Amino acid sequence: MILRAFGPVAGKPLERREVPTPEPGPGEILVRVSHCGVCHTDLHTVEGELPGVSLPRIPGHEVVGTVAGAGEGTGRFPAGERVGVAWLYRACGKCRFCLSERENLCPDAAFTGLSADGGYAEFLKVPEAFAYAIPPGFGDAEAAPLLCAGIIGYRALRVSGIGPGGVLGLYGFGASAHIAIQIAKYWGCEVYAFSRSDEHRRLAGELGASWTGTAQQEPPRKLDGAVIFAPAGILVPEALRALDRGGTVALAGISMSLIPELEYDRYLYHEKALRSVANATRRDGEELMLLAAAIPIRTTVRTFPLTEANAVLKTLKEGRINGAAVLEI
Repeated sequence: MILRAFGPVAGKPLERREVPTPEPGPGEILVRVSHCGVCHTDLHTVEGELPGVSLPRIPGHEVVGTVAGAGEGTGRFPAGERVGVAWLYRACGKCRFCLSERENLCPDAAFTGLSADGGYAEFLKVPEAFAYAIPPGFGDAEAAPLLCAGIIGYRALRVSGIGPGGVLGLYGFGASAHIAIQIAKYWGCEVYAFSRSDEHRRLAGELGASWTGTAQQEPPRKLDGAVIFAPAGILVPEALRALDRGGTVALAGISMSLIPELEYDRYLYHEKALRSVANATRRDGEELMLLAAAIPIRTTVRTFPLTEANAVLKTLKEGRINGAAVLEI
């Protein structure tokens, strides 16, 4: 399913096309795709809200499949082994960010489904060093959301500074939050979930949230940390208002609507912090995979055939996916 021109998902901008099978170059593997998760970032990509997209482009960056070929200089993953492909497709390895374990900030990074073809297809190629081993115990469809929703949720929790026994707020309860809550509970946190959706709040309660409500409601206790998953800037002052002194609000989205003007004394004083989360490193992904197996994380997924990608993106935009949507190739 290929994007040739940006447009609203209601207009079905993705087209089904036959394209040549990619040829893996040196250091690259060819992956036969089994499943690919559908992420809000795909929605922003298709509707032209993100920079750095050259068309035509195949979206998708929550990829699970098996190794079907390899270029020279590979050998980490043998033919037939199950692998995952995530958002970070490549980093330079030489800049000051890469050399200080911050490859997520590499100015020359490439991203799957944005600047390199992704997993809404039968095959994709990827640098072998940026592929992941998938832990046993997960079906392909259940593993797919781990590759972005899981990884970015894990990084966002780290950025929020939440620790064992802390009180955590999650704003927006979609694919990423439904994984993040399981990590936070494993760490011994008390979790409050904020969402407009009755169904999303219900799922949050089933996964261990001790309180659920809307962003405008007052939680039972002040928050030690918070993560905003919804791309809505209006949630920033609400989260800061609920935050305790010295806490941090982490913004997990790649895109966000305008953040309202903030009254300093009311929202930011007492050393409250507001931080964005930009991409993720391979270390984040590897640690998340270990956690997923140890907890074990259980993803809630709805599967759809690849040809329904446009309809799935529209359903995601309307907030009607509970858990994660996954395309079956």
